[in-house]
Amino acid sequence: MSEQEHNRLSKIYTRTGDKGTTGLGDQRRVSKTHERIEAIGAVDELNTWMGLLISELKEVQLMRHRLQKPLENIQHRLFDLGGELAMPGYQLIQASFVTDLEKTLDEFNDNLPPLKNFILPGGSRLACYCHMVRTISRRAERRVIAAKEAGEAINPPLMQYLNRLSDLMFVLARVVARQSGGEVLWQQSEKQKI
Repeated sequence: MSEQEHNRLSKIYTRTGDKGTTGLGDQRRVSKTHERIEAIGAVDELNTWMGLLISELKEVQLMRHRLQKPLENIQHRLFDLGGELAMPGYQLIQASFVTDLEKTLDEFNDNLPPLKNFILPGGSRLACYCHMVRTISRRAERRVIAAKEAGEAINPPLMQYLNRLSDLMFVLARVVARQSGGEVLWQQSEKQKI
């Protein structure tokens, strides 16, 4: 590690953001409320929830052997994804990463019965963590789309990755719930005309 890299990683505060701006990899300084920064923040939050989900696997041996490795790989790709957002003009998320998510999704979904009703987040704590990752993945996707609509260059595989990740997490929530308490089916209220 070079001296410059060492200093960059060891100095926690720089004071450069004290006026409400932050730097991107292309040397631009933008507001901390800029669409790209909002997307980076949502992906960071998503990665944090993924870490919590992975740590929860240690408590549930039944699922750990099937989920830990794919989820750890996803967590690394999420860090790449945040890095790509922070460095306009670079691409870290590849189409093959999306394909990998689809393969994992198909592997877990193949053994699930067809869904005949909406399900609620529940069934077990681990299933709820899967749903948290799913919903935050959707938010991160919305933030990335907002950045794209505001004129920011966003590589298509990055958006596809977040979309597929939320699908995968829905399937994993179903798998986990079915093995640890059962899926919670939505009970629709009676419709009333107003």
